Amino acid sequence: MDSSFTLTMDWLAFTVLASNPQETMRILGGDWSKAKGGFRGYPLSWMRADGLRGVGRLGTNAPRRPNEIHVDLSGGLASALTLDQIRGLLQWVHKQQGHVTRIDCALDDRAGTVPVATIREAVSAGQCVTRAAQVRHIVSNLTHGTGATTGETMYFGSPQSQTLLRIYDKRLELQSKGQENYQDYGTRWELELKKDRAEQCARALATLDEADWKELVIGLLRSYVDFRDITKETEDEERYRAPVLEWYALLTEGFQKGRLAQEQQVQTLQNVKRWVSDTLTPMLAVICATPGGEEWLLQEIVRGIARWKDRHRNLLKQPTRFHRTAGGHAGSPC
Repeated sequence: MDSSFTLTMDWLAFTVLASNPQETMRILGGDWSKAKGGFRGYPLSWMRADGLRGVGRLGTNAPRRPNEIHVDLSGGLASALTLDQIRGLLQWVHKQQGHVTRIDCALDDRAGTVPVATIREAVSAGQCVTRAAQVRHIVSNLTHGTGATTGETMYFGSPQSQTLLRIYDKRLELQSKGQENYQDYGTRWELELKKDRAEQCARALATLDEADWKELVIGLLRSYVDFRDITKETEDEERYRAPVLEWYALLTEGFQKGRLAQEQQVQTLQNVKRWVSDTLTPMLAVICATPGGEEWLLQEIVRGIARWKDRHRNLLKQPTRFHRTAGGHAGSPC
């Protein structure tokens, strides 16, 4: 990484009134397939899944709003967009009489200069000035084996809030999931904006250059959560006038000087196998348990070869490093 501080778009959801599914999917790009069920109350839906963590969902044909289209792009897809693509997409949404319903901005302190423990201690000491109605601290641990900690997160706000800030150990999260690039990350500050706040942010981001975009996001962060040289006993009128804690000033300055990152999701056989194991295995087992199910599944696999594209063929060119464990899990990543 050429910068220890980066900003990425980590979620984007929007609704448009003056389009159709085919045009919307063309604008978004990628391979979309018709889904059997609905999505967020819309009877018709399409899905885009690239075999990694990124998933796109599109819903339409609501009874009273048949032409309305709603789209969710999760982190793996939204974070791969360039600045020009993000601006172009937001401008298109507004031209189609649409509005953004959720936008997440992820600020990564990749070197982990400010660990979650520092933030937790500052909150406990009364040094946090925030508009959030509640602050929560959640630690995740394994329930078996070593009982190791797999995640630590601070939440400022609630899931119902128009603004929610999550601060968590991204490196620890990725390491616990077996991701090979976990060392590229540190502490993540994830600002989730919904409804009116998401739309206000999106309208600004649609026209700003990179420097102004970063300034806006840092401003949103600082206006929502600040850390100052105060205690729990400090009077209210003094809290906002007290100096900012040095570590927070340096952190936000680093974010301001950081780069807007386009997260390239490198697809590997290991990742694809992990995705199949985590997502598809239960349904595949159901199919195989039905009469003729295993034969049908093998036929579908053979048929799938004819649908290969370059991204599928490229997976076959990658060197494989698999082994069989004592537990018999053939094909487990080394």
